[in-house]
Amino acid sequence: MVVLPVLLTAVVLAGCTGGGKKDGSGTPSSTAAAGQDQQSSSYEKVVSNVLRSVVQINTSEGLGSGVVYDDKGDIVTNAHVVGAAKTFEVTTATSRKPLSATLVASYPPSDIAVIRVSGGLKVPAAKFGDSGKLRVGQQVLAMGSPLGLSGSVTNGIVSAVGRTVQEPGSEGSPATTITDMVQTSAAINPGNSGGALVDMNSQVVGVPTLAATDQQEGGAAPGIGFALSSNTVSRIADQIIEQGSVSKSGRAALGVTVRPVLNQDFQPAGAAVVSVQKNGPADKAGIKAGDVITAVGGTQVTDVAELTAILAEHKPGDTVEVTVDRDGNQQKIRVRLGEQ
Repeated sequence: MVVLPVLLTAVVLAGCTGGGKKDGSGTPSSTAAAGQDQQSSSYEKVVSNVLRSVVQINTSEGLGSGVVYDDKGDIVTNAHVVGAAKTFEVTTATSRKPLSATLVASYPPSDIAVIRVSGGLKVPAAKFGDSGKLRVGQQVLAMGSPLGLSGSVTNGIVSAVGRTVQEPGSEGSPATTITDMVQTSAAINPGNSGGALVDMNSQVVGVPTLAATDQQEGGAAPGIGFALSSNTVSRIADQIIEQGSVSKSGRAALGVTVRPVLNQDFQPAGAAVVSVQKNGPADKAGIKAGDVITAVGGTQVTDVAELTAILAEHKPGDTVEVTVDRDGNQQKIRVRLGEQ
């Protein structure tokens, strides 16, 4: 699983000295106990409804998790879980031996992939909810196979919605910026990637993808994890299943290929345009190969990662002002963004 580096400058721990109201004997009140029993019962119901639809995926390089998406044997997971593999072993909660699966397609820009078990699965598909209705503070459960411990469940809350997060690249693949992510306090560990983030209505509202690390202290940063929103997953997975590729990503694009460029002091100085897509947004606006993009919408661009992050904040059809350096002269060009 990819681990996201996040800078945490300080961690404050608050002491926990009580466990609810007590009566004179020092035992929890019946009201508190009843509330705990009710919450436990709710968790058990959600686990019973959804966990059977969460599978473990093994490749020659490692393992991850997946969610049964339909009754045809399609399983949705992270692109970084499948990596370069084309075949997989899938283990369900009830299977006595691994099942064979093959890759349908992978879409790394959104870190989503679909694999398929031929002949289908004797496992019900999970129900995907509307992540647009999520509210901060909502209780959620993360389900998957952390560290190979299949069928594991952790609980937490929705800490934030609509996050834009840069996912580190791996060998052979560049870093990518992903929008509309759900931040959660539910523990996400290696192996959880591709699993299910589930609300208390037993609906999948996200796919756990990233866990944060503390760059100052080293190691994991507890309580900070990120999941792809269910709306993004459904939009991409539906296209992969129906047509084997993604034609409507929802991601804004300039229609250029770029590379990093340094100034005379060997410091990052922008994103140099290597090629321009014919009749694409940049081509129509007048951007040319050899131009160096130094700003978009007034935000400075010093490298390719910054350009990607800025574009991730926009939608196809938005018009932005792109500043380019052309033979030493600064030009501002308005571009109507296309779709990646």
